[in-house]
Amino acid sequence: MKKKSTESEGASAAHPSSLIPHPLKEVVIYCDGSSLGNGQEVTRAAAVALLQYRDTWRAFGEYLGGATNQQAEIAAAALGLEKLSEACRVRLLTDSRYVVETMCGRFRRKSNQEWWERLDRAARKHRISWEWIKGHAGHVAQEAVDKAARTIAALGSADEDVLRAAAERVADAAA
Repeated sequence: MKKKSTESEGASAAHPSSLIPHPLKEVVIYCDGSSLGNGQEVTRAAAVALLQYRDTWRAFGEYLGGATNQQAEIAAAALGLEKLSEACRVRLLTDSRYVVETMCGRFRRKSNQEWWERLDRAARKHRISWEWIKGHAGHVAQEAVDKAARTIAALGSADEDVLRAAAERVADAAA
């Protein structure tokens, strides 16, 4: 009678150090969405995420066209997570209680299902701490993403100079 193994295929040939899980990189993401003319006939929306890994800051933006403010906030969180190339431990800060409360399971998803699906896909591989931060309260990183999101919405495109300026502003303040 053959003994049943509890190891997965190939595991017995693996070096013992390869069986030790590697610690996840720790990343901080500040994100904000903006919808100029929210709910009106002409709406221009954008999402911006500012990522910090160690001492490096990078900003990413996306023009969303006629999206609502809530959709832009969801997209901003998804955008930041989508830019991570591997599973990470993430501290995600947003001034959107809607995003934080929904992702923590305290609000039901009554609308914006396709936007939530995007965020769910982006969040799937990460360990995330969802944190609310008061907007327009003088926090340098939150102010930078807010300004960048409003500027990109007004411009109608994700301008690299705007994003670079947001990341530099925060890096300079942190130095």
